[in-house]
Amino acid sequence: MDLVPSPSQTIGPFFHCYFAAYGTLPNVAGPHAKGERIGLAFRVLDGDGAPLNDAMLELWQADVGGFGRLPTDENGACVFETVKPGRVAPQAPHIDVSVFARGLLNRLVTRVYFDGDPANEDDPVLALVPEDRRATLIARADVARPGMWNFNIHLCGEQETVFFDI
Repeated sequence: MDLVPSPSQTIGPFFHCYFAAYGTLPNVAGPHAKGERIGLAFRVLDGDGAPLNDAMLELWQADVGGFGRLPTDENGACVFETVKPGRVAPQAPHIDVSVFARGLLNRLVTRVYFDGDPANEDDPVLALVPEDRRATLIARADVARPGMWNFNIHLCGEQETVFFDI
């Protein structure tokens, strides 16, 4: 009998079980971190714009303790607390994001830049992204909630977020 390989399948994700047992890490920068305290509100959406209620995001900031991890809620949303990053020359202030979700065999990696930051014009990584796609990497200030920034992650479709191959 010839054996035929089965198709690649994912099981899970089981992120919510993990968080129920071990908790979440919503504070990317500790209470003693210097800088402007901000909130960073994410939504993870599929190609049809529907929220993913079982994704997990990890954030990394350019310091030793700059790490956070949260699951998305029923609206595909989660909110991190941190300090607005400074410039790490020659790069503009940014936060690295890893996306884990059902159907993904490997994480997706993207960056969050901040709207209106003049350093965005000189950032060498952002310059690699076609100009018409750069907006998918830019967080926007929430006018209704001072200190809050909004960022949508579209996994595919016309508004697909730029992901980096690392």
